[in-house]
Amino acid sequence: MKIGILGGSFNPVHTGHVRMAVEALEQVGLDRVGLMPAKNPPHKRSEDMLPFGLRLDMVRLAVAGVGGLDAEPIEGTRPGPSFTCDTLTCFRTERPRDEFHFILGASTFLELPKWKRGPELPGLASFIVVNRWEAAGDVAGFLEDNWPEAERKETGLWRFPDGTTVRLIDIPRLDIKGAQIRRRWRERRDLSLLVPEGVRVLLEERADEIGRYWGKRVPNASGASGV
Repeated sequence: MKIGILGGSFNPVHTGHVRMAVEALEQVGLDRVGLMPAKNPPHKRSEDMLPFGLRLDMVRLAVAGVGGLDAEPIEGTRPGPSFTCDTLTCFRTERPRDEFHFILGASTFLELPKWKRGPELPGLASFIVVNRWEAAGDVAGFLEDNWPEAERKETGLWRFPDGTTVRLIDIPRLDIKGAQIRRRWRERRDLSLLVPEGVRVLLEERADEIGRYWGKRVPNASGASGV
């Protein structure tokens, strides 16, 4: 099977994440895409990070009813920081017959050499590089500088000698960021269409728990202080 993996902190998962997964699924012809919350993201501060189980619940709600998408819980079983190299190695070891495609934005792809074992990552999985509004024009030169062995097969597609690929795709621009959603949640603003409806409902139902991480909300219209 051709499996896409879209990783992230998902604090919270939002509509942009789901749309990115759908675009990769359709444009690359994947069998499915798993949205994979990182248990301990090494590049994120932890003070406002919701517990892994809660973020995984949100992902499950976000992809419910969306064909070809599911929640990938593997990070919950792994100790230590959530390094991509370790996760991809785990996938290759446990499921050697599947073909994995790691999905990420163009600007993030350009930071790959700074990641743990970054230069080795294209040998562990194929990469789907998403052009939203970022530095997609730099991808070709970046590949030439860092992986000269990658052969350009066609516009937006490079192939490595071992068969893995880097594919550049365009998707609709949805400029949604987790920090914006957390701020709007604290301000009790309407999150409709910014997050999937199931996630919006959960953010209200578990507001007391979420407020311990995201901070207190402004008083509601009735004068109650909220969390």
